[in-house]
Amino acid sequence: MLLCDFHIHTTYSDGALLLSKVVDLYGRSGHDVVAITDHIVNRDNPLGKIAHATGRSLNHESWKRYVEEIRKEAERAWRTWGMVVIPGAELTRNTVHRDTSVHVLALGLEEYLPADGDPIDMLREIRAHGAISVACHPHETSELFANTWYLWNRRPILGDLVDLWEVANRWELFPVVTREILPHCANSDFHRPEHLFAWKTLVRAERTASSVLQALRRGSGIGLMRLTPERAAASA
Repeated sequence: MLLCDFHIHTTYSDGALLLSKVVDLYGRSGHDVVAITDHIVNRDNPLGKIAHATGRSLNHESWKRYVEEIRKEAERAWRTWGMVVIPGAELTRNTVHRDTSVHVLALGLEEYLPADGDPIDMLREIRAHGAISVACHPHETSELFANTWYLWNRRPILGDLVDLWEVANRWELFPVVTREILPHCANSDFHRPEHLFAWKTLVRAERTASSVLQALRRGSGIGLMRLTPERAAASA
């Protein structure tokens, strides 16, 4: 079982650490697989425009630098730590109402996708680009900004467009996901160093990006754990 975190932010959007620092932090703590998933925020409403104006979102221009640095850091992470680094993004549509807000990870994404327009079309585009979709913090949380209910409230009509649902995000658990027997994973939603010690996903797969993504697409061989400083030290 590989220790994985598929929801990680860097200074390319609203994270506190440079990409290289994130890679070393996770490598030292014994992680086997990480996905870098900085925000691509919608630009078609005032909240989205603010995110772009304040540098909290990737855009067409920064995306090129982003994927190139992920590629270089993935090579270094493998040489230094034996850790797999997967490219991705968190497509982010922020609104003032939780029923119209949606955050979805696109794991394995290598081309820029905007977060504007219909979220269901966004899911179709993620699938068309061969990436894995993960509904982020899909239900009630203690952090108001993360109350993104759009996908959850429409789950009967989404079919298989959502590959996985976060059953745990940072310190939160969402039992409603398991009660509905939805395929799921757990992530830290990493923004700052203390978020390293949060929920993780265990994946039964070979230590390659393609094998891990295939396992996620199947939704099988997946477990959950909460990382603690003691466990991180033992893993390292």
